[in-house]
Amino acid sequence: MARMTVTSDVANTGTIHNPATGTVAGQVTWTDPADIPAIAAGLREAQREWERRGPKGRARTLSRYAVWLADHRDEIETLLIAETGKSAADAAQEVPLVLMILSYYIKNIEKALAPESRPASSPLMAIKKISVYYRPRAVVGIIAPWNYPVANAMMDAIGALAAGCSVLLKPSERTPLTAEVLLRGWNEVSAPPVLALAQGAREVSEAVVDVSDYIQFTGSSATGTKVMERAARRLTPVSLELGGKDPMIVCEDADIALAANAAVWGAMFNAGQTCVSVERVYVLDAVYDQFVNAVVAAVNKLSMGAGDGNHFGALIDESQVAVTDRHVQDALAKGATALTGGKRPTGRGTFYPPTVLVDVDHSMLCMTEETFGPTLPIMKVGSVAEAVRLANDSQYGLSASVFSKDVQRAKDIAVQLDCGAVNINDVISNLMCTTAPMGGWKASGIGVRFGGFEGVRKFCRQETVVVPRTTLAAGGNYYHNSLKALARMNKLMTKVALSVPRKGAK
Repeated sequence: MARMTVTSDVANTGTIHNPATGTVAGQVTWTDPADIPAIAAGLREAQREWERRGPKGRARTLSRYAVWLADHRDEIETLLIAETGKSAADAAQEVPLVLMILSYYIKNIEKALAPESRPASSPLMAIKKISVYYRPRAVVGIIAPWNYPVANAMMDAIGALAAGCSVLLKPSERTPLTAEVLLRGWNEVSAPPVLALAQGAREVSEAVVDVSDYIQFTGSSATGTKVMERAARRLTPVSLELGGKDPMIVCEDADIALAANAAVWGAMFNAGQTCVSVERVYVLDAVYDQFVNAVVAAVNKLSMGAGDGNHFGALIDESQVAVTDRHVQDALAKGATALTGGKRPTGRGTFYPPTVLVDVDHSMLCMTEETFGPTLPIMKVGSVAEAVRLANDSQYGLSASVFSKDVQRAKDIAVQLDCGAVNINDVISNLMCTTAPMGGWKASGIGVRFGGFEGVRKFCRQETVVVPRTTLAAGGNYYHNSLKALARMNKLMTKVALSVPRKGAK
């Protein structure tokens, strides 16, 4: 953890330390779980007026908030670095992503939430006008992780707010400070009180689940399972983005320089603490040596450290360093070779050097368990079929990447991979695709996150409204009609039901 301590004089106050330097990043007041029902009640009350504003009214508020975030970007990024030990380059990615998502939804809320007309299923139902409405849920609980304190909190909150919901945000107890600034900004643009914070750990998360009408959770698969189990007690719907072990496939016709640099950035960005990090690479044997040499050359140019002038910073805490080192040492003990890194450096801070591992296989933890650290295991394969089989040999299915100069070939490979998104000749870029949803398969989650109309509609309930186009034949099958009229209606309905296409039927 970002070493969290509770002060001795005030029991509900914590001190957050920078994991890179040990310096104090700030203070946080933890929320009493007993207070969360009252917080939710306030959100539920404020949500009614927020919904009544309609898409255009909410878009105006979100526009003011976007301007505030842009104006306070330096302040937010400085706090991000202090709270997480990120490099300045990594911290600089978060606010722009949130602004991209805001921009998309500000322009598209009205279209996303417009009632949809549905065609009649048969001539018999042509007398009815069918519409589907999207009605916001009152309170959306968002339980966010620590790796991107701004982006992971707001990318879902924006969609919920755009839909007309109120949001109860529970940031990670490891990185609670940035959320306070985000809430301050919401209040400073005179937005209604439909965004609130719940600060704390497990008991606070449980309380948020208990009072919410929908839960968005981002985190580990193990914790996601617990969240879903608790939400099931009240039949509360959930969307879960969980762990990943994202594969990259490098074909023999790939642009090796591009693929190597993509692998290094995809694996080391944010010290590997990204849900869609490149965590394992399968390279066709014809270009394996060339690829490995290019990767090592690129890694040797990286600088590690917090703040300005570095490529990536510290891991979030000692426990994450321990996981990373355990995976590396397990691989080395089983016959792998570390071409770079491989051992934690001496000195202060929770840093781990960029580590390239070769001679790896699926008996090693680095190829099967989520590392969430700056490692890059590379495995030689003899065919694309083998690469696809190994890529799919995982409990996870978040995203993947395929590198080949033949784009159609790469697309054909992509649709054989069992995951929620595949990037062709790139990595992580699906996160920037605000028009498309993001979601994982298998143990990587259920449902989708931000992106597209789905990123707003997921927070809504669907309501079908059926309106008569005419009074002709109204109530034809009601009890008060004659038996002869009921018989005619039954005959007509049977005729319609039997008018299904017969082609191919046996």
